[in-house]
Parts: sequence; structure tokens; C-alpha cells
Amino acid sequence: MTKQAVHPSINLKLCKKCTICINICPEKVLEPDESGLPLAIRPDKCTACGLCTTHCPDFAIEIMPVPDSGLYDNDNTK
Repeated sequence: MTKQAVHPSINLKLCKKCTICINICPEKVLEPDESGLPLAIRPDKCTACGLCTTHCPDFAIEIMPVPDSGLYDNDNTK
């Protein structure tokens, strides 16, 4: 079974810059930008553990598949 490449997707309109996601990530995928918003600076390190999504009080984070990873079929014409 092939592991699917994923990355955290952050809805910046919902994010309140609490930094919980940044602090809880065991792989240090996220870091704050100049204004405090989380950025996925190491998305390839994301293990899809879900800690960031389950602890975000604003429901601003989703774990999403990487579209061009080649590990899944995104052809909707079948």
C-alpha cells in the first residue's frame, strides 16, 4: 500500500493566530509568518497525524492530498 502525500491546508480567514497548531505539530511542519499566521514551511514532513486539525479551536486546518504527488488518480472522467 502506497502512502498518499498530504499537506495541511490552512483557511487564513478562519485562523485567529493562536499558534496551537504550530506548537503541537510533532514534525514542525508549521511556522508563523510575520503576522503570526501559520505557514506550512515543511509540508513534505506532514504525517497526517491530525493533531493540528483536532486541536484547532477555529476549525481552520484540513489535511489535504497533494494534487501532483502522483500517488492517486484525480481523473474524474472515468
